[in-house]
Amino acid sequence: MNLLAAINPAEVVATVVYTLIGLGMLGLCWYLITRVAPFSVIKEIEQDQNSALAILVGSIFVALSIIIGAVILSS
Repeated sequence: MNLLAAINPAEVVATVVYTLIGLGMLGLCWYLITRVAPFSVIKEIEQDQNSALAILVGSIFVALSIIIGAVILSS
């Protein structure tokens, strides 16, 4: 079977659209985290080497990514 014949253009477009929506949601969450926190998140992670905060932010992004991926697969 020809590999190019098996590709459905509608699925490719849907994948790109959902990817952009997911990245937008992750960016929005990062924006909200940095605005809601009473301290500079970036300064705490980079300069003060706060590994607990880095692990917390990383786990939030992993959880959001799993949720976004599940939503994309369910549609």
